[in-house]
Amino acid sequence: MPNTVGMAAQLAGQSLRFGWYFALNRALDWRTDRLGKTPRYRPSRPVPSQRELLADQAQLLMSDALAVRDGLYPPMDDAAASPLRHLARVWAMFADLPQAYARRADKDATTAKAEAAAVGVPEYYAQDFHFQTGGYLTEGSAQLYDVQVETLFMGAAGPMRRTAFAPIGEYMRGRDQRKATLIDVACGTGRFLRQVRLAYPAMTLKGVDLSRAYLGEAARQLDGLRGAELIEAPAERMPLEDASADIATSIFLYHELPPDVRRQVTAEVARVLKPGGLFVFIDSLQMGDKPGWDGLLEAFPHRFHEPYYRHYSTDDLDGMFMAAGLEADMTSTPFLSKLMVRRKR
Repeated sequence: MPNTVGMAAQLAGQSLRFGWYFALNRALDWRTDRLGKTPRYRPSRPVPSQRELLADQAQLLMSDALAVRDGLYPPMDDAAASPLRHLARVWAMFADLPQAYARRADKDATTAKAEAAAVGVPEYYAQDFHFQTGGYLTEGSAQLYDVQVETLFMGAAGPMRRTAFAPIGEYMRGRDQRKATLIDVACGTGRFLRQVRLAYPAMTLKGVDLSRAYLGEAARQLDGLRGAELIEAPAERMPLEDASADIATSIFLYHELPPDVRRQVTAEVARVLKPGGLFVFIDSLQMGDKPGWDGLLEAFPHRFHEPYYRHYSTDDLDGMFMAAGLEADMTSTPFLSKLMVRRKR
């Protein structure tokens, strides 16, 4: 039976979240403009109007609500974050802004390499991604990540992640979830793992990430639920057996990898998947996916510290996946993201 009540609740909740994060997005832009003397980067490629952006986001939110109606996953769940904790993290995000802006002005500045957690991680990883203090290596960064990403995407980060559930649901139709294993590659703060656990309570879940601090946040996200195995390791060298996973997911990872590491991670994904296994990839749009939006992609690495994004935006993902034995199933572009579904030969 269609869950129309859940659909209505999802749409209402997402509308409220959009309003809140849209306001934070505008406030963050205003505060950044007040901080700086550096002129805002003007892209040479076309950018969408605000009306076009908001219309596309509204379509994403409606699709998200319809997926709840159809039982693809439960309604939005923010139980892991209390309102007071959320407000404290919003405050911390704004408090970190002057330091982040100073590092934007000095492109060689970095704090991540000085962290104790930087010892032993790949050099490409010990950077202040997004100009964030400590990069991805500190507890403070892990606590701020979700509110920063939702603010950037005006509340659409969660709905973009959840587009992964349509291919997962199709793959799992007729299968026993008790016998299925899903690996989330670069699971970060565990927001997606929490959603998977709520949708598939009996599935075996594993999350791999390089940041011990982010894995700690992921464990908190799963508090009160059946757990997942959280593994501290680089995605290009996952300590997992060959053909041990039915499903692998990668969400907003590849644009933060150097080109050669992207290919190593892809080979690892193919290695750990069973024959016929599913790979669900979500990341940023690439150049030409929505030609009228290419200016946003051009400007992104100028506004945020994303050293590998420019190459990612034109990389041949299809060729890379095919070379690793991951055959094309479907591709779509929900809002600012690119969803690619691949099957292991």
